[in-house]
Amino acid sequence: MISDVFIRLSEVTIGFAAGVAVGAGFVAFLTVLGIIPRLIQLSKTDAFIPVYIASIIFGSLFGVYLSFVDISLNHPLILLIIWGVFHGIFNGMLAAALTEVLNVFPILSKRIRLENKMLWLLMAIVFGKIAGSLFQWTIFVK
Repeated sequence: MISDVFIRLSEVTIGFAAGVAVGAGFVAFLTVLGIIPRLIQLSKTDAFIPVYIASIIFGSLFGVYLSFVDISLNHPLILLIIWGVFHGIFNGMLAAALTEVLNVFPILSKRIRLENKMLWLLMAIVFGKIAGSLFQWTIFVK
């Protein structure tokens, strides 16, 4: 009984932390990096700002909806491989851009007072990502 409660509480905590991390990255992408204002400036489409706002809101809500429903689309394997490669490239480039622009690691190491242990911090992040990926692929994806 107690172990079930502990497992459920752990799942809620991990899910909430993951949601906060993804939300923070998305907000940083939209605000700190200035992607959308720069896009509006380059395309000279100031008149369409309400359309941009609506697109961001509805796109975010649709993405959340797709995360919670069980929709299965049967596509050929080669299309799924190409789709996965593009998703991986996008996520990797986004993560690299955020860490590069925001200097995430130096700021993080100063905040938690680990300036002298930067290698340990990076290795903890790397091994945490590896362990999380292995856990997801071995437990959730079968």
